[in-house]
Amino acid sequence: MAHKRGNGEGSIYRRKVDGRWIGSIVIGFTPTGLPRRRTVSAATRREAVEKLSRLQHDITGGLQATERSVTLEQLVIQWYEDVLRHQVQESAGSNYLSIARNHLLPTLGKKKLLDLKPVHIDHLLARKIEEGLAPSTVRRIRAVLAQALDQAMRWGYVGRNVAALSRSPKVPRKEGRTLTPDEARAFLEAIRGHRNEALYALMLSAGLRRGEALGLKWADFDEHAGVLAIRRQLQRGRDGLVLTDTKTSTSRRSVNLASPMVDLLVARRAIQKAETETLGEVDIDSEFIFTSTAGTPLDPRNLLREFKGLCRNAGLGDWHVHELRHSAASLMLAQGVPLQVVSRVLGHASIRMTADVYGHVLAPDRASAAEAIGSILWQS
Repeated sequence: MAHKRGNGEGSIYRRKVDGRWIGSIVIGFTPTGLPRRRTVSAATRREAVEKLSRLQHDITGGLQATERSVTLEQLVIQWYEDVLRHQVQESAGSNYLSIARNHLLPTLGKKKLLDLKPVHIDHLLARKIEEGLAPSTVRRIRAVLAQALDQAMRWGYVGRNVAALSRSPKVPRKEGRTLTPDEARAFLEAIRGHRNEALYALMLSAGLRRGEALGLKWADFDEHAGVLAIRRQLQRGRDGLVLTDTKTSTSRRSVNLASPMVDLLVARRAIQKAETETLGEVDIDSEFIFTSTAGTPLDPRNLLREFKGLCRNAGLGDWHVHELRHSAASLMLAQGVPLQVVSRVLGHASIRMTADVYGHVLAPDRASAAEAIGSILWQS
């Protein structure tokens, strides 16, 4: 039987055609992402292990002196500058760097990549757990390191990804909080007449992400069809507010609106027009649906502070604005909207993601399914 070794350490297996033992190791990747392998052959498994070990040593020894001395800190900087910032949105790239600087580099930054071992990673993760970090945060630390070392493999700095060999802490799944129908109605009643009533009602009724809602422009709103086109999002970057692409390709979508929601947006346009006339000759960017009283795009951080205050005033306690999106999904599912439709409305990458996050809401549907099949199979 083939004996698998750790990822990056190679694999040992017995070839059926002639019974010889084969050792194989990934030494890099082709431009199309396919693995490049080197193999050895031997009559016995022990001999194959020895040959594979020598091959690994030769590959490591074949690195240039500059490559052998690359530290984790140097890798992270090069990875960000040459790859990461061109592949992910600015906010995501900043998050990667923050995780590296706060959790990885203080301990492992000066260590050479070739000296890194799985035990170093396991030790770091254990210390982070003991410091009180949430398991999800520790998993994120490990994931960032694994991605950085994956790039190091592609560049030929290392022959294996030691982070991928480490143990990731288990994260207990938590069901996200959602407003009940009564709470949702109470919230809408509490914000009636508020300047940003349409914004919060839109997030609650259509399940938009905060950035998606703030990035909406009047050109995205088809009043007669009652449809909104989600094409971008507004986020805070290092240099201020920036417009970026949607989170994923499936996040680019069109959303049908309930008639009352269309009326709220029409009223919002009238409010904005009146404010623009009051500002007089001040140069404003009124192409955005939701703006400040000065006519500028709304800052996501200011919106969060305002929302928390509105929830407390409504007697609902402390809520995060993103929970409006969770509430929209749960309310739609509770009303019997098919899972695949809810997934498309939310702009999820897959229906599986929707099921994983909101599966607990589907319990009544599962019960109905059991009753339906029971009535067919065991009719009296």
